[in-house]
Amino acid sequence: MTTRLAMVLTAAILAAACSREQAPAGHVSLAASPHTEAANDVVAQSLPLSDAQDFEDARRGLVASESSLVITGPDGTKYWDLASYDFVQGDAPASVNPSLWRQAKLNNIHGLFEVVPGIYQVRGYDLSNMTLIRGRNGWILVDPLTTAETAAAALALARKHLGDRPITAVIFTHSHADHFGGIHGVLPRDAGGAPAVPIVAPEGFAEEAISENLLAGPAMARRTYYFHGVPLTRDASGHVDNGLGKGAPGGSIGFRAPTAIVQRTPQEMEIDGVRFVFQNAPQSEAPAELTFYLPDLKAWCGAEIVSHTLHNLLTLRGAKVRDAVKWSGYIDDAMRRFADMEVVFASHHWPVWGNARVLDYLAAQRDVYRYIHDQTLRLANHGYTPREIAERLELPSTLRGRFANRGYYGTVRHNAKAVYQFYFGWYDGNPANLDPLPPEDEGPRYVAAMGGADKVIALARSAHDTGDDRWAATLLNHLVFAEPANRPARELLAMVYDQLGFRAESGIWRDIYLTAAHELRSGTRGSVADPRRTAALLADLPVDRFLDTLAVRLNGEEADGKRYTFNFVFTDVGETHSVEIENAVLHHQRLEEPMPGTDGTVRLTRDLLIRLGSGQAGLKDLVMSDDLLVDGSRLKLLGFLSLFDRPDPAFPIVTP
Repeated sequence: MTTRLAMVLTAAILAAACSREQAPAGHVSLAASPHTEAANDVVAQSLPLSDAQDFEDARRGLVASESSLVITGPDGTKYWDLASYDFVQGDAPASVNPSLWRQAKLNNIHGLFEVVPGIYQVRGYDLSNMTLIRGRNGWILVDPLTTAETAAAALALARKHLGDRPITAVIFTHSHADHFGGIHGVLPRDAGGAPAVPIVAPEGFAEEAISENLLAGPAMARRTYYFHGVPLTRDASGHVDNGLGKGAPGGSIGFRAPTAIVQRTPQEMEIDGVRFVFQNAPQSEAPAELTFYLPDLKAWCGAEIVSHTLHNLLTLRGAKVRDAVKWSGYIDDAMRRFADMEVVFASHHWPVWGNARVLDYLAAQRDVYRYIHDQTLRLANHGYTPREIAERLELPSTLRGRFANRGYYGTVRHNAKAVYQFYFGWYDGNPANLDPLPPEDEGPRYVAAMGGADKVIALARSAHDTGDDRWAATLLNHLVFAEPANRPARELLAMVYDQLGFRAESGIWRDIYLTAAHELRSGTRGSVADPRRTAALLADLPVDRFLDTLAVRLNGEEADGKRYTFNFVFTDVGETHSVEIENAVLHHQRLEEPMPGTDGTVRLTRDLLIRLGSGQAGLKDLVMSDDLLVDGSRLKLLGFLSLFDRPDPAFPIVTP
């Protein structure tokens, strides 16, 4: 139960609210500056953009597709609208990096594809791929997408053209929501009397997802709003692609607990008559991840440790830093262990066929992560700091010329900083950076030192006019933090962010820059978090997980010097927990019986706690509810509850 519901919460916070169907009010179609046009022309001249191999591979084996792919809910809400990307055609406009434009065109290719006889993929129905492997009695389904709505549509397409076979097993390749959240679209909750379906997942699957996302949910959801460019229009001056796929869908999220765990390499299983050899790959692209080989088909599923982009060693939405050495090592291990493979397919993008091509592709994927790791440490050992390393490091020509190693999602720059962080943490060794002023204090002093706001704007405009937009952004960021109401500064900084976004090869970088520009212009802020949508899913979340989240919402300043101890008896689940605040820290434990000598014993239902946690009820509702009985002082209980923050899901990022 802990596994299932905590993972559901993870998915709901980070993915379900990322639908982007309406243009924001006041949207302005923006043009690329001459310097942006020139920078993008350099990219176009440096890459073989006319190479058609990826397009041939992405279309190979097409069984069926829909001319206009739009997935809606019963009320007409659009959860997935691939048709909104129809503008991605022809040559790249000046406002989009031509390399990213090429990737966006590839990610527009969608439908049901035969990988090899017995293996099929539905691509373009979600950020991730759904893979179906023909078993003796039905389909072994790999990664049921992000939401029930997209998963159901993908499975319906497969069954329409391949036959209405049952799902006989499910494999979750790793612990990110876009690879398990659509489970109820393929295995409905209400399928009464249906036989149990085995579900395979890697060791640590649930625990890692809880650790990565649950406690940090509000901050991560806000950053994800930037990461996916949620408020942006879908056009040549807005969102075009995120590099790994088109974007995140809307819809409902679910989870099923695994019934079989992959915990070693190799781990062999026979599933519905098909032989699998699993590779356990923890601390790679996800903290818990697996790959597998199908020896009878000579096909390797690389999950998400290989793709047609340089991936993230540290995702910009926020997460634990990933281990580049282990990541590279798992690819190397697969190349050696499954050296006769004839096809590699993955959780995103399109397959690669032919033993020589496959091994060449994998070698480049393996070496790109190892090169960034090794060279970052080499430069760090020469005394270079993270920003200096990021500025200096470039992939060798044998790696950077490959489209599958380009920075459409991760980038060399932020991956190098991630490697530095993995070994050394946030401090770069320079004492000036040991205890710097926060931006709100730093900004006014920089502005004063440069001669005032007008002077800063003049300097920034001059930098922008010469194409030095990174420096212009630095100058204007100080000014906006010094004078957040300064409209000319905000407008100019938004213009600068536009140009940085238009040049970005990474879809994520583009979305982040353009979302920042949108917020500076509009003054509106957003988040992908909507706890009300998750209330039904939270219904079975164990009480102790809720109490964990309370601990990180305790306002330490307000709790200083205060001490409370309460028993909470949850009458509907038969559990008793003690909660204590001491030294401005919350501790909790489960008890057999209420503890004597406390400030009171509170009897309530878990449903009431859920409504409080999901924002459907406030403190007044809680204290006055008929579902709550207090043996002790309600006034003390109110004082205890008043110590907990309700985070602002749309906290400012580009302004103080």
